[in-house]
Amino acid sequence: MSIALIIILAIIIFLFLTIIGIYNSLIRKKNEVDNAFGGMEVQLKKRYDLIPNLVATVKQYATHEKDLLEKVTEMRGKAVTGNLNADQKVALDNKISAGMRSIMVAVENYPDLKANQNFLDLQHSLNEVEAQISASRRTYNAVITDYNNAIQVFPNSIIASFMKLVKKEVFEINETERQNVDVKTLFN
Repeated sequence: MSIALIIILAIIIFLFLTIIGIYNSLIRKKNEVDNAFGGMEVQLKKRYDLIPNLVATVKQYATHEKDLLEKVTEMRGKAVTGNLNADQKVALDNKISAGMRSIMVAVENYPDLKANQNFLDLQHSLNEVEAQISASRRTYNAVITDYNNAIQVFPNSIIASFMKLVKKEVFEINETERQNVDVKTLFN
């Protein structure tokens, strides 16, 4: 064998191994995204399971909040059907989070409800689940950022396009949550 042929063969083997390495790395990143999303879905399922109990308890006291309670229940129904893609689930979860915050604010107008032990237990459980969801979102966002970086850098981007891997959206808080809380309105 000539030196030129050995060099060409070495270059081909090197490129082949590099492509395999990049491909395997991208598959691992994709699987990490799926795993992180699955972990977040477990926490969201816990929340979805709590919502009917919380809504039923609040409904007994808060007849004026009927529309809000029905809206949250309807969104929960959409969330558990499983017919949504990841981006749709993210958007729906953001709406449910806003609805749950509105319910908790509305509860302040019902002193009997705030003193109800069943409601207090549900509220405590919901607070725990919300903390776990928050942690899951942070993990998901970190994995998504790593994944997005991996599919957008060269030469990974070439192989990622062949694999039809696309950029994923991270969880972001909506504009109303970014605004500062008006403490005066909380005490009126």
